[in-house]
Amino acid sequence: MINGYGGSILRVDLTTRSVKREPVTPELAHDWLGGRAWIAKYMYEELPAGVDPLSAANKVFVATGPLSGTLWPSSAKIVWGTKSPLTGGYIDSNMGGLIMAELKYAGLDMIILEGASAIPVYLCIEDDKVEVRDASGYWGEGSVDTEYALKRDLGEDFQIATIGPAGENLVKFACITHDVGRQAGRGGIGAVLGSKKLKAIAVRGTKPIPVADIEGLRKHTTSVIDFIKNTAFFPTFSKYGTTDVTDWCDSVGVIPVNNFQHAQYPKKDRINGKYMREQIYVRDKGCYACPLGCSTYTYSKKYDVHVEGPEYETIGLMGSNLGMDSIEEIAVLNADVDNLGMDSISSGSAVAFAMELYQRGILTKEDFGGLEMTWGNVHAARAFLRLIAARQGIGATFAEGALAAARIIGKGTEKYVVQVKGLDYSAYDTHAAPAMMLAYMTSDIGAQHTRAWAIVQDITMGRGSTEGKGQVVYDLQHLRPLMEVLGVCRFPWLEVKVPWEDYVTALNLVTGQHYTTEGLFAFSEKVWNLTRAFWTREVDGFGRAWDQPPAKMYEEMPDGPTKGARVTQEMVDQLLDGYYQAYRWDQNGLPTAQRLRDVGLGSVADDLVRRGRISD
Repeated sequence: MINGYGGSILRVDLTTRSVKREPVTPELAHDWLGGRAWIAKYMYEELPAGVDPLSAANKVFVATGPLSGTLWPSSAKIVWGTKSPLTGGYIDSNMGGLIMAELKYAGLDMIILEGASAIPVYLCIEDDKVEVRDASGYWGEGSVDTEYALKRDLGEDFQIATIGPAGENLVKFACITHDVGRQAGRGGIGAVLGSKKLKAIAVRGTKPIPVADIEGLRKHTTSVIDFIKNTAFFPTFSKYGTTDVTDWCDSVGVIPVNNFQHAQYPKKDRINGKYMREQIYVRDKGCYACPLGCSTYTYSKKYDVHVEGPEYETIGLMGSNLGMDSIEEIAVLNADVDNLGMDSISSGSAVAFAMELYQRGILTKEDFGGLEMTWGNVHAARAFLRLIAARQGIGATFAEGALAAARIIGKGTEKYVVQVKGLDYSAYDTHAAPAMMLAYMTSDIGAQHTRAWAIVQDITMGRGSTEGKGQVVYDLQHLRPLMEVLGVCRFPWLEVKVPWEDYVTALNLVTGQHYTTEGLFAFSEKVWNLTRAFWTREVDGFGRAWDQPPAKMYEEMPDGPTKGARVTQEMVDQLLDGYYQAYRWDQNGLPTAQRLRDVGLGSVADDLVRRGRISD
C-alpha cells in the first residue's frame, strides 16, 4: 500500500483483448508522482521513435495524481496523453468530472492502452473485474449519447468517457468526453482511441484511497474550504465561472474576433456570462470535491438543446471568433461539437479559418458544397462541423486540422491559421501580449493557455515590452503544470488565491512524504525538459523554428484597445533568448545533454545524443 495511490497500473492490449495489472512501485510514486509526469515518462520510454500516431504501435496513457479523488478541494483531474495526430509531438489533456475518483476507487492510478481492436470495443472496469467488451451497438453514436446509453446499460454508478463520430472517423482534433460536458479536448487524443476502435471506458470502484494522515487532511481541507468561501471573488466565480472573463478580455483587447482579425467584439454583451445567466441558464454544476462549482447546465429554447457550458474558450472560439450573434448560437455549436466529439477550440479555429477564406474569396460557396460560410452564419457552421466529423467533401480536408488544411489548399493560406506547432490558439489574442504569446510559442503541447497564462503580467509589465517575460513564462510553466501532476484543478489557486503552500501541505498529508516547494519546482523542470526531449526526438529539425508565433501577430491590429499593436521578429527573438536562458537550453531551444543530466534525465540525454538530435 502506497499512500495516495490506488496501487496498480492497468495495461490493456486491445489487439488480443488481454489485460494485466502492474504494481505502482514506491520509486515510481515518489520520483514521478503521477498525472502528466507519468505520461511523459512512459511515453518517452515505451513509444517507438517516429511512431505513426494513428497506428496500433501508438499508446494512450490515462493517469491520475496522488491528490485525485481525495478530500482535497477540486481534486478532480485526470490526464490523457499520447503522441498527437494533430501536431506529431507530445500531447496531454486534462479532464475534470468524476472519473478520476472512480478509477482510484477501483485501485487504479493509470491505464495504458496498447494495440488496436479489429472491431469496436469498450473497456469495462468494476473494481478488480476488467473486460474488453463489444461496442458495435454504440459505434456511430454521439459522445454524449453513448454516455447516456452506457449508463442505462451498466448503471448510473459507472463513470464513463467516450468518443464520438469524429474520433471514429479519425478527425485529428477529436476529443474524449465525460460527465456530459467534461473533455480531454486538445491534440486529437479521441482520434487515437478511434484508431484503436475503443469507443468508451466505463469505471466503477468501491475501494478506499489510503491516506497517511486522514484527520490532518480533513482539518486542512476544512480550513481551505472556509478560506475559499470567504474570499471576495468566490461568489462571482462560483456564479459565472470562466464566462466572467469575457468582458475583461474584450475590454483589454484580447478576445478573438473573426479569426483573430480584431480583438474587441461589438456584441460582447450578448455572449458574456451575465447574458448567458439571463437567457439560457438552468443550474450550476461542479466537478468532484469542488467548492467552486464553476460550470453550468444551460438550455437554448431557440435551438432546443441542452449543454454544459459554454465556457469562455468556447465563447471566444465559437462565438466572437465566428461572429455569432448571441450565446444561443454558441450553445448550439457547443452541443454539436460535444456530441460529435471534437475539441471546441480547434473546431472554432477550423470554422473561423474557413470563414476567412470565404471572406477573402479564396474558397467559394461551391467549394463548401453550397454552404455560405459568412461570419455569424450558424447554420453553415453547424453543417460544416458535421462535414468535418464525417470526413465528407471539403470536411475531409479540414478534419486534418486547420494548419494541415492550409497546406492542402495552398494559395498562401497558412498565414491565416492561428496556431503554434499545429495546435490552434485558445481564446486570447496576443498582438499586444508578448508574454502570453511566448507562453503559446513554448507550450509543450502547442498553443495552449493552461501551461502559462500571462496576460496580467503583460499588462502590469508593459504590453509592448519583452523585458523579463521569458522568466515570467518559465516560472508559470513550473507551477501550473504541477496541478496536472497532482491531479487537481488550478482554479482554487488561480481564481480565489489558495496559496501554493497549502497544496504542498495536502500532498504531504496524503502521501506521508516531505515534499517541498523547491523540490517540486525542480521536479516540474525535469518533466518540462522531458516533454521537450520528446519533441526533439520525434520531429526532424525541431527547435527555435518551431517556437514561432502565427503570421497574424506580425500584422497591425486595425482597431480596438490594441489598435496598431503588432509583434516584430526582434521582439520574438528577445523573448526566446530570455526564455531559453532561463531553462539553460541552447540558442536553438534544445536541452543540452548536460542540462538533461543535471535535471535527472541522463538516459534521455544519452538517447538523444545517440540519435544525433543533440551533441554531447
